[in-house]
Amino acid sequence: MFDALIVTKDEEGQTSAAITQISEDQLPEGEVLVAVEYTTVNYKDGLCMSAGGGGLVRNYPHVPGIDFSGTVEASSDSRYKAGDKVVLTGWRVGEAYWGGYAQKARVKADWLVPLPQGLDTRQAMAVGTAGFTSMLSVMALEDHGIKSGPVLVTGAAGGVGSVAVAILAALGHEVAGVTGRPETADYLTSLGATQIVAREELNETVKRPLEGETWGGCVDAVGGAMLARVLGQMQYGASVAAVGLAGGAALPATVIPFLLRGVNLLGIDSVMQPYDNRLRAWERIAKDLPMDKLEAMVVPAKMSDLPKLTADILKGQVQGRVVVDVNA
Repeated sequence: MFDALIVTKDEEGQTSAAITQISEDQLPEGEVLVAVEYTTVNYKDGLCMSAGGGGLVRNYPHVPGIDFSGTVEASSDSRYKAGDKVVLTGWRVGEAYWGGYAQKARVKADWLVPLPQGLDTRQAMAVGTAGFTSMLSVMALEDHGIKSGPVLVTGAAGGVGSVAVAILAALGHEVAGVTGRPETADYLTSLGATQIVAREELNETVKRPLEGETWGGCVDAVGGAMLARVLGQMQYGASVAAVGLAGGAALPATVIPFLLRGVNLLGIDSVMQPYDNRLRAWERIAKDLPMDKLEAMVVPAKMSDLPKLTADILKGQVQGRVVVDVNA
């Protein structure tokens, strides 16, 4: 028997979560059984733990947790053997399938990635989907050419933004971090941001479709009106990697930045990324993300903290990267 955070739904459609003892035979089918060591908290986890599962959870009872790292206990797939360290992000695990908010998980082998050399399982969850998405964003910007001048990161104090700031700064870029929380300025500066931009400066659309050419690239975790505004401030030929919609799914923009400045809007998906690109991104993370900066982002937690943390992240009240020790 082992602990799992089980979300149930009653006859009236109300959901509730509780840490419950379950057995291995209650786990879903899959080729690989993993002893989970760490998990984390993402915006999607908050949705999955909310009333109705945020439209993401298909069936109850359910184990959330879209990320986890741990050690293989048993495998019927030749790619993995007992003792291997592995990471899982994406593939709708924790949404349509049981996830990492448990001390054990059984999943398809195709969903796993070997833990890259240079990272341990705790560091891997300090990265998690948020950091993985950040690295995919940086790689996409590099593939399209990052221009000179500052690279803008919106939602900079959040999970995606924090890692993006640290990676971009470590790669030698000047980084401007957008935040609506003035108290996070010192935190962002410690990660390598050289400029702090107040959210109020960018979260309203303007009538002019183009403004001054300011940013050499952008990792945008906000979307909505802020993304529309930023598009009109990009340098000629610069790119925006769009990774989130905390500011809304609508995009009140015009096509002018694309037509007159050749701006690129790059959509970043972390859920269904092909295996080879996953490996490439994780290897880059191990190489280019400063581990001291990563450690500075970490907020340690236990499984019993998850209901509050998943509620807090929906309110924008989680800074940095939560690392949950499921065995604590």
